[in-house]
Amino acid sequence: MSDDFRIEDMTDQECWAILDRERFGRLAVAVHGEPDIFPINFIVDGNALLMRTAPGTKLTELVINAAVAVECDGRDGDVAWSVILKGAARMVDSLSETYADDEKHLETWLPSDKPIYVEITPRELSGRRFFRGRAV
Repeated sequence: MSDDFRIEDMTDQECWAILDRERFGRLAVAVHGEPDIFPINFIVDGNALLMRTAPGTKLTELVINAAVAVECDGRDGDVAWSVILKGAARMVDSLSETYADDEKHLETWLPSDKPIYVEITPRELSGRRFFRGRAV
């Protein structure tokens, strides 16, 4: 098996297309210098990501430090990709916003109650595509 590969940077448009297509990623947070990472379901909502959660560690850490990163990656045959969005998380706290978000049908993979919406507004977006096989 060859270790040859190629890496391409993706445009913002390509990154948003992947985020819009995929529904699963990882949320990275840090509180008092301690990193933590959580699997999440999300949807693209305009120029932001929307996720749902319940009271607990993840929500507490988002409230303490709103600076987060979301990574979404995948693979299809010999092509893999990774998209990273860095930004600020904010708990949706108004009833009108919550009702509007309910209309977006953001489903979670686990059947647990996750009544709290969190919006992640991007500050930075990057993505790379990896091609396995012979270098050209």
